[in-house]
Amino acid sequence: MFSRLREDISSIIERDPAARNAWEVLTCYPGLHAVVVHRWANACWRAGFKWLGRFVSHLGRGLTGIEIHPGATIGRRVFIDHGFGVVIGETAIIGDDCTIYQGVTLGGTSLSKGAKRHPTLGRGVIIGAGAQVLGGFIVGDGAKVGSNAVVVKEVPAGATAVGNPARVVLRKEALDPREQAAARMFAAYGVMPNGDDPLSKALHGLISQVTAQEHQIEAMLAALRNAGIGCQRLEELEKFDPEKLNKLVD
Repeated sequence: MFSRLREDISSIIERDPAARNAWEVLTCYPGLHAVVVHRWANACWRAGFKWLGRFVSHLGRGLTGIEIHPGATIGRRVFIDHGFGVVIGETAIIGDDCTIYQGVTLGGTSLSKGAKRHPTLGRGVIIGAGAQVLGGFIVGDGAKVGSNAVVVKEVPAGATAVGNPARVVLRKEALDPREQAAARMFAAYGVMPNGDDPLSKALHGLISQVTAQEHQIEAMLAALRNAGIGCQRLEELEKFDPEKLNKLVD
């Protein structure tokens, strides 16, 4: 028990720059308290004392503002940062080294008792503040869910899910070596370097394509005029402002 507690405290100090020492983490971090209380509640639940497990869980919720069903499975070195408003359902499974921020829901969308209704988080998953992960699917190892995202389908390992409904960003582009090392260790609130919304990227690409086509058409019109062929430019083309559109998309 005490070795697990020391391990939890060390992992929090590594991931939270505001944590100054072990005593502060032990006495002032509700996320740590919630995980410890859940271990007691889960032990009661697995031993068949269902009501007692629920009651211990209820006391933990009142103490920390974090609601974890005693039937949920939580791995080692899980860090619930700030934590107020976090809800973790009965059949949720959280892997080792995961980080969960305030306002997160690991919820279920099925009413079938005994079914796997809540998500499974792999190792090292980060769930940003206010995110809702709903359903009995898997969020792969090292995946990240951005703040306020609503995830209703599987997220591949190493990917980032953003938006409502969440869209998956696969990390294909090369990052700076220092950014790669930092991303492997930790990404606060699920924010990744250059991790733009895929819809935003697609719109920027379309705007750039239209701009390139406009330049090509201008060159063609100039060539026609030089050849003595009269061409009238449509007024709508004068209103096209790619810089303004790009700012609206950002």
